[in-house]
Amino acid sequence: MCWIALGKGKIEEQCDQACEVWLDLRTQSTVENLSKRIPGNNNFVKSKTGLPLSTYFSAVKLRWLLDNVRKVQKAVEENRALFGTIDSWLIWSLTGGVNGGVHCTDVTNASRTMLFNIHSLEWDKELCEFFGIPMEILPNVRSSSEIYGLMCVFSEHGLLTTVAYKLGRDKPVYYALEGSVAIAGAVIRWLRDNLGIIKSSEEIGEYVLTKGIICGLTQFTNKCHIAFAALEAVCFQTREILDAMNRDCGIPLSHLQVDGGMTSNKILMQLQADILYIPVVKPSMPETTALGAAMAAGAAEGVGVWSLEPEDLSAVTMERFEPQINAEESEIRYSTWKKAVMKSMGWVTTQSPESGKMFLLFIISTFSKFVKQFI
Repeated sequence: MCWIALGKGKIEEQCDQACEVWLDLRTQSTVENLSKRIPGNNNFVKSKTGLPLSTYFSAVKLRWLLDNVRKVQKAVEENRALFGTIDSWLIWSLTGGVNGGVHCTDVTNASRTMLFNIHSLEWDKELCEFFGIPMEILPNVRSSSEIYGLMCVFSEHGLLTTVAYKLGRDKPVYYALEGSVAIAGAVIRWLRDNLGIIKSSEEIGEYVLTKGIICGLTQFTNKCHIAFAALEAVCFQTREILDAMNRDCGIPLSHLQVDGGMTSNKILMQLQADILYIPVVKPSMPETTALGAAMAAGAAEGVGVWSLEPEDLSAVTMERFEPQINAEESEIRYSTWKKAVMKSMGWVTTQSPESGKMFLLFIISTFSKFVKQFI
């Protein structure tokens, strides 16, 4: 997001179009234009950031704002614009805003902007010049609170390289490989808010039955098919990510630890264990992202409310889901899904915004497992 500091004693101004979320695809043409300027034999953007050029990351969104929102252009010209992810705006606002607010972010958020050099741990001048972003609007980069890893690695199988965290001002930074299922929780919200198939995310576990590919709808399709396909698609994509991580690391994962709102669905957890053919372990406290942020804050230098040393941490209650099918069936289901994905490709043509909007429903699912009769 980009906001405008009007001056001491005045409230900052946020442009209506100056906040873009990660799903915003208005930047697609920006990405296409920028990609033409990257030499095929020297992808300096990815080598410096660990990220592919994509609509997902902040640099192209900020470039779009500078190209399309006059208020932002004018504020940059007048040295009144500030840029950052939502954490930057919250910190700035809570520390005084226009009256001396701190404009900063941490290394993990900075590493997802595509402007941050994950080797030097600084905003990169070459990247800022490439995207046409003035460095003075960027926040100062701080640590997350302490440590995680020392080695910066790059995936050979499509994963992202990102900063895991830096827990302490003088502590080393640790890196991580990350794979994303872009539409996971969002597909559940789509079923609930757009289609009205379910009333809550928990309810989806009651509607699971399907077989084959759903590519458009017929008069025989019911909400069981859609609900199960949504769950199964998430699980198969997670399997793809774990396969990539296993190939990158050379050490197969023995189990998968999960967290987040979707883990409350026990059918999804069992389905995930079956498709991965390894145990899935769920903590009793599902919101571990928020918990981790609170723990890092409490362990920060000068706060010291608690320690992050393993011997000082209490045990966490876990629920474990073991695979309930054999390895052969698990592999057949996965390979069938991959075959279905391959057969689905190439049938959609790109449409320009001027030619009108096109709605397509495409969900892939492969196996019958559970049935619910509707009254």
